[in-house]
Amino acid sequence: MNDMAPVTPSAVQRKTSAAYGLLGLPLAFVALPVYVHLPNLYAQQYGVPLAALGAVLLLSRSIDAVVDPWLGRFGDRLYRHSWQAVWMAAMLLATVVALGFAALFFPPAASLSPAGLLWWVGCALTLSHLAYSGLGILHQAWAARQGGGGIAQSRWVAWREGFALVGVLLASALPAIWGWELTTALLVVMLALGLITWQRTAQNAAPAIASAATGHEASSLWQPWKHAGFRRLLLVFMLNGLASAVPATLVLFFVQDLLQAPKAMEPLFLGLYFAAGALSFPLWLQVIDRIGLLRTWATGMTLSVLAFVSVITLGAGDTTGFLVVCALSGMALGADLTVPGALLNQLIDRCGERGRTDGAFMGWWNLATKLNLALAAGLSLPLLGLWGYAPGQQDADAVLALGLAYGLLPCVLKLLAGLALYLSLMRQPDLILGPAKAHPSA
Repeated sequence: MNDMAPVTPSAVQRKTSAAYGLLGLPLAFVALPVYVHLPNLYAQQYGVPLAALGAVLLLSRSIDAVVDPWLGRFGDRLYRHSWQAVWMAAMLLATVVALGFAALFFPPAASLSPAGLLWWVGCALTLSHLAYSGLGILHQAWAARQGGGGIAQSRWVAWREGFALVGVLLASALPAIWGWELTTALLVVMLALGLITWQRTAQNAAPAIASAATGHEASSLWQPWKHAGFRRLLLVFMLNGLASAVPATLVLFFVQDLLQAPKAMEPLFLGLYFAAGALSFPLWLQVIDRIGLLRTWATGMTLSVLAFVSVITLGAGDTTGFLVVCALSGMALGADLTVPGALLNQLIDRCGERGRTDGAFMGWWNLATKLNLALAAGLSLPLLGLWGYAPGQQDADAVLALGLAYGLLPCVLKLLAGLALYLSLMRQPDLILGPAKAHPSA
């Protein structure tokens, strides 16, 4: 008699999705945390002017973003060749990610002039982000090639983005607790573990990848732009992403100079925000199952605005109020990270491009993500400098400029994103989901 409990299909799916998604954790170290910590580190510790640093970040991220579609096309070719080719490229890119990250946070500052330090950070940032982009596109394209419909795609994306949020949480908090040496060591270890678990998952799914790719040798870099659904989805995604990127760039300045909170509380603010986002994923998956992807995204946007608009009422010492804002806006972040990626994968199926140009779609998608971060850093930091704000300033005019840039501007952008979502997609859901799925719950 077998006393062992049977393994249910849902349990197997969760295990498989988790094994695939683990690589999202170390990749997150090179995404948002860089934009949270980097401006503050180089401005405060190395005395780099905000305007110059913002220009370097904008230039570096723009170069990286422009290359992404070509990385996507290259990824499609690798997948058509073999999984072994994808795997070898992934290992090489992971090595470069680790080296670039180490160079970024351990610059030879004592031997470099201020101009030399700007060159160093620009080159290290570009190197690490190019490798991160290539590896991320390969990872994302693999999930898109699995198909399975909206719920299945939401599960792949949720596990990947859930682990990414854990990575963001660790990369945001650990430097203050462990220092950059141990944080970098953790990045290397998790890159290795993530690659191993993805390799095992992909080997089991390799026949599906091969059959999907057979007979589709031609890949067009511009193929995604032929589809109206992709153009409209990308517009909403960029407006929504910019609304999140602005406060991510300015959060440490806001905490230090407007809230004037103790430095020990900085990891708590960031940690609560990202932890709330990670913990909200099961909730958002249930919401998706009930009301569909598009309405779920609209719900998340509404929650985000309602939570974040109160930021403009905060002043020095209002740390409890800001903790509440971090928790609620973190919950809204879960929808922003789950729904758009699942919609993109649905769109790839709708357009008949699965197994053909998945990488091209991912490349343009990542370009939009990086342009958001580049615009947020390249515009908000110089503007704050122009308005008279500099790190450490706490006079009334400087604090007002910082509060409006951090609190009000993201809400305006989020409302514009919600309007674009309604006008361009919710009124014509068949552009992404197909006629059979474009019922009211979509």
